Amino acid sequence: MMEDDMETGTLGAYQDKLRTFPNMRTKPYTPLIFRILLGINVRVLFILLLFGLGAIFYVGASTSPIIVFVISVCILSFLVAIYLTKWVLAKDEGPPEMVQISDAIRDGAEGFFRTQYGSISKMAMLLALVILCIYLFRSTNPQQESSGLGRTTSAYITVASFLLGALCSGVAGYVGMWVSVRANVRVSSAARRSAREALQIATRAGGLSAIIVVGMAVIGIAVLYATFYVWLEVDSPGSMKVTDLPLLLVGYGFGASFVALFAQLGGGIYTKAADVGADLVGKVEQGIPEDDPRNPAVIADLVGDNVGDCAARGADLFESIAAEIISAMILGGTMAQRCKIADPSGFILFPLVVHSFDLIVSSAGIFSIRGTRETGVIVPVEDPMTILQKGYSFTIVLAVLAFGLSTRWLLYTEQAPSAWFNFALCGLIGIITAYIFVWIAKYYTDYKHEPVRILALSSSTGHGTNIIAGVSLGLESTALPVLVISVSIISAFWLGHTCGLVDETGNPTGGLFGTAVATMGMLSTAAYILTMDMFGPIADNAGGIVEMSQQPESVREITDVLDAVGNTTKATTKGFAIGSAALASFLLFSAYMDEVSSFAHEPFKQVDIAIPEVFVGGLLGSMLIFVFSAWACSAVGRTAQEVVNEVRRQFIERPGIMDYKEKPDYGRCVAIVASASLREMIKPGALAIISPILVGGLTFNYMFAHILSLMKPGENGNS
Repeated sequence: MMEDDMETGTLGAYQDKLRTFPNMRTKPYTPLIFRILLGINVRVLFILLLFGLGAIFYVGASTSPIIVFVISVCILSFLVAIYLTKWVLAKDEGPPEMVQISDAIRDGAEGFFRTQYGSISKMAMLLALVILCIYLFRSTNPQQESSGLGRTTSAYITVASFLLGALCSGVAGYVGMWVSVRANVRVSSAARRSAREALQIATRAGGLSAIIVVGMAVIGIAVLYATFYVWLEVDSPGSMKVTDLPLLLVGYGFGASFVALFAQLGGGIYTKAADVGADLVGKVEQGIPEDDPRNPAVIADLVGDNVGDCAARGADLFESIAAEIISAMILGGTMAQRCKIADPSGFILFPLVVHSFDLIVSSAGIFSIRGTRETGVIVPVEDPMTILQKGYSFTIVLAVLAFGLSTRWLLYTEQAPSAWFNFALCGLIGIITAYIFVWIAKYYTDYKHEPVRILALSSSTGHGTNIIAGVSLGLESTALPVLVISVSIISAFWLGHTCGLVDETGNPTGGLFGTAVATMGMLSTAAYILTMDMFGPIADNAGGIVEMSQQPESVREITDVLDAVGNTTKATTKGFAIGSAALASFLLFSAYMDEVSSFAHEPFKQVDIAIPEVFVGGLLGSMLIFVFSAWACSAVGRTAQEVVNEVRRQFIERPGIMDYKEKPDYGRCVAIVASASLREMIKPGALAIISPILVGGLTFNYMFAHILSLMKPGENGNS
């Protein structure tokens, strides 16, 4: 009867009937790889799984016991994630009206993900062909020449690494979205009983996604490293040295970066455009509450939380972790080679071990957050941020212990017996940096602290003063993170420089690796940080479901507190990701200089900005940031305009929406935002990819022409 009433537009008053919503799903969506696996017989699948695990462990054992340890921890972490998945899905979904809203959100998120990642996969295949062509015509470096690794083999290795990195990043993003769209309704249902139970479900749901993201990044690099080690017969006579092997993994990081770029861009445009469009018409023009079911764009807004803050953020941190691991492996191998360390495997594989311990300590932190035993009653609202902070502090303590153990195990060498302690202090600097970043983000975004209260006070005098105060607060918030990062880089470099490791000429060589270890320390709790980030959109969705399904005010109070804390944790993760990216970029630039040095057969120690081409390149790079940001903001604005026009049209053409006599067309707004965000992400994304190639090509041609002109006799007879 209720469905018939909705179809005929004869719904009663708001309080008279429970509101149900149309299930927009035509059929459940499952990615192709999962459909293939589900279509295989269970016994056959089990045998294939055992065979695959056996092959992975055989390759790992043929490489190093360290690789076996890393792979074992990753597999155990995946089992923990499976347990968390079953635990979350075992929770009840609440009344039917909650389930139908959740289904609508799930359908919108999965539909957008399918279209977005379909476009990304096509672009990735095209870029893989470009990479293949470049490497086929690229000159070989000394390491490849000495090991007999030809252009063709190098090209296919790089392309395979690129595609594997893109695939793992896509899977990590899908898992983040898959979890969030199923956990939101369970958090909403739990909020009817206990704030602590709702917090626990949201945290564990975010935790299983975080474990998968970090685990996929680590096991992907470990398996790729071991495969290349066995296939290329590394360290055997006439073959590649193990210190040069990490250079073959660069394609993996590039694949992860490529997917993260478009996932963040498309998801970010989607979530911000839907949010702006829904609020401008619903809250400002119509005066209805946030997440009100009468707003046609409310489902699109809730979908945006999943595709922008879950799938995209998972891909973003996946990329940061992968880039940090690979660059640190390259720097570790280079330093071990210069110092003539007998067994360099510890310095090369150290980043993988650090992140393996990250999975262990973060899992412990996730399980430290427990629910209450009371059932059937609504307990007083607790401070979720305090609970999450306690879990993070517990994780930090375990991370310090694990990091010290890792450095003593892998970085001890007879050439410098105390070097491992210096590197342990570098890791401690990174861990402290991460903690300070979390505190800074919390200070500037938590409603309990002065900045947010001042911003709220400025709203009392109008929109203009609110905007001015908000912009000034955002600009001010950049100062402390930059100071912290600067101190961290210098301190870690000094500790590494004075660790006692020297090259053949007696020059210290541990400075850059010290900064790499500090970056590893900062990311040594990445899984727990990502857990707090995933908590945000899940709590936001839960609040929307509670509002749309007309739950009691006491339930909404619980989800409002969780939502407010979720906004803080999302900001925390953004700051954490930017800080770790700053440290990782320093490592990548250093690794790039090593790569150039090997190709040019000349030392490349510094970049001279007095050279016009270099200075102009820096100017163009700085300009690129602003142009990219401008195009992204413009894309959000244009997409939001389409949403605003559609919502206005529905309110005009369906006046019964405001009286709950007609239902909004949620699917129309979802379709508009999805198509517009996918269309708008191409231009900024192409700018980020093409501009470095274009600038590099023009600079090379200019310098080549300049060299030719110098080789010709001048007017004064000199050459």
